[in-house]
Amino acid sequence: MNDTETGAAHPQPKYKRVMLKISGEALMGDQGYGLNPPTVQRIANEVKSVHDMGVEICMVIGGGNIFRGLQGSAQGMERTTADYMGMLATVMNALAMQSALEDLGVFTRVVSAIPMDQVCEPYIRRRAVRHLEKGRVVIFAAGTGNPYFTTDTAATLRANEMTCEAIFKGTKVDGVYDKDPNKFPDAKRYDHVSYDEALAKRLGVMDASAIALARDNKMPIIVFSLDEPGGFRGILAGEGTYTTVSG
Repeated sequence: MNDTETGAAHPQPKYKRVMLKISGEALMGDQGYGLNPPTVQRIANEVKSVHDMGVEICMVIGGGNIFRGLQGSAQGMERTTADYMGMLATVMNALAMQSALEDLGVFTRVVSAIPMDQVCEPYIRRRAVRHLEKGRVVIFAAGTGNPYFTTDTAATLRANEMTCEAIFKGTKVDGVYDKDPNKFPDAKRYDHVSYDEALAKRLGVMDASAIALARDNKMPIIVFSLDEPGGFRGILAGEGTYTTVSG
C-alpha cells in the first residue's frame, strides 16, 4: 500500500535534485575491508526513501573499502597507476549499489568516466541529465577519469554539471565538528560553516579542491550521519541534525 492509498502525503522536499557522496568505507559495515551486503542494502533503502519523495538523485561512492590510490602510492606504487586502481574500485561499489537499488525497484544507471561498455555507460552529460529527468538514480563511477583527483572533487564536479541544488556528504557523524567527536567529548558541532572557514581550519569536510569548486559555484554541502536511519530523508523534509557548508 502506498502513501496515496493510506492518505498520507510526502512532505515537500527541500531540494529537487541532489548529489549524495559517500565513502567506500561506508559500505564495509563492521568489516575491515570490502562490501557488506546488508550495509549496502540499508543505504539503498535510505536512497529509495528520498527517491520516493520525488527527488532526483545522483551518487558518487568512493573506493577506499577496496583500494585507495594514495595509500598504494605511499607504499611505492606509481601514483597514476594506483589512482586508476582506485577508480576501478569505485566502479565495483557503484555496481553493488545499483544492484541493491534495483532490487528495491529503483531504476538506476552506473555512468563511468572510464568507458567500459560491457558493465556501464560512458559519461555523457546530456544523457546523464536525461536519466535524472526520467527519475533514474545516476551513480557516477571512476571519479573524474583522471589521476590526482579525489572522489570528493568528482562529486562536486558532477553535482555542478548536473545542476544539483546541494551535495549531501554522508559520514559517520552528524555534521562538522571542530575536532574528532569520537576522541574528544567536548567537540563542538557547527550548524553552519563557511567554505573559507572549512578550508582555513582544515575541518575535513572534503578535500580543498572540492570545497573550492563548491565555493566558486555556490554549491552548498550538507554533512550528515549516514548511520542515522532516515537521516537523509529527514533533512530533505526539513528535519534532523546536520551541518551546512555554504557562503
